[in-house]
Amino acid sequence: MQASHYVDPKQLLQWCKIPADDLPGHPALKVPYRQVADSQAMGQLMAEELAEVIEDNNRKALPTRAIIPCGPSCWYRPFADLVNSRSLSLRNLHVFHMDECLDWQGQLLPRNHPYNFRTFMEKHFYGDILPDLRVPDEQRYWLTPNTMTQVRERIAAAPLDITVGGWGQDGHIAYNQAKRHPFHHPTIAEMAESTIRIQENNLDTVIALAHRTFGAAYQFVPPMSITLGVRECLSAKRVRVYSDTGAWKQTALRVALFSEPVAEYPLTLLQTHPDARITATRDTARHPVSENPEWELL
Repeated sequence: MQASHYVDPKQLLQWCKIPADDLPGHPALKVPYRQVADSQAMGQLMAEELAEVIEDNNRKALPTRAIIPCGPSCWYRPFADLVNSRSLSLRNLHVFHMDECLDWQGQLLPRNHPYNFRTFMEKHFYGDILPDLRVPDEQRYWLTPNTMTQVRERIAAAPLDITVGGWGQDGHIAYNQAKRHPFHHPTIAEMAESTIRIQENNLDTVIALAHRTFGAAYQFVPPMSITLGVRECLSAKRVRVYSDTGAWKQTALRVALFSEPVAEYPLTLLQTHPDARITATRDTARHPVSENPEWELL
C-alpha cells in the first residue's frame, strides 16, 4: 500500500483534468467503474442489484446478509416498487445499518432530527414495503453506542453477501473518515483494519453537511458519529458504492479511481477488494478542472 498519508497534488491535478466521458474504461482505473446518466437511472440500478442478490438467495432458501447505507435517497422508492411488484420477500434479509449520527456527548439524536438515520430509514427504506414482505424487526441491526458489541458479533458470525454504500467528500466509507487529528494519523493499513467505533466528525465533514442540509448552519450538524469499520464494510462478498451528489463527491471519485490506497481518501481501499465497483452519475463524474483547461493551479 502507498506509504504517503496524502495524495500528491500534482497527480491529483492530472486525474481531475480527465473529462467525465473518458472515465469509463480508462486504462489507468484502479477499480471497476460505471457511469450512469442521472439519479433516476442510478436509483433503479441500485434497486435491481440488491434485489438480484436477495432473489438468488431466496431461490436457494438462503438468508441474505447486507450492509445498507442511509442514502443516496434515489433508490428507496424504486426498491420498494420492485419488491412490491415482484412479491419479493425480504423475510430472510438481515440488514446491518452502516452508521448513525450522535450529539456532542455521543448520544443518539432526537427522533425527528434530519440526521437521525434510523428515522429516515424506517420511513423511506422499510416504510413503503408491503407488510407481508418486510424485513422482520429482529433482523434490522441498528448501530448505537449500546449495540456495538452485538452488531460486531452478528457481522462476524457468517459471511456478508453485499455492502451497499456511498462516499463522502473525503472518500469516507460509512463514517470511516480520513483522520484529521493533529497528533494521530492512522496509516492506510490501520484504516483497513478499523472496526466499529464512536468518533468525532471531521470539521470538513461538518461543513459539508452544513452546506448540504442547513444553509451552512454548522451549529446544527451532529459533531459525532458511530460507524462500521472498513473491516466490516469490505468483509462482504461484493461491495457496491454509488453517488449522485455531484460537486461534493467529484474529487474523491477521481482519487478512488486512480490513486494507490492512501489514508487521506479511505475509498481507495476498494481496490483491495476482489469484487468492488463504483457507480456515479455523470454530474458526479464531472470536474471543474477538466472543464477549465485554462486554469493554472500548480
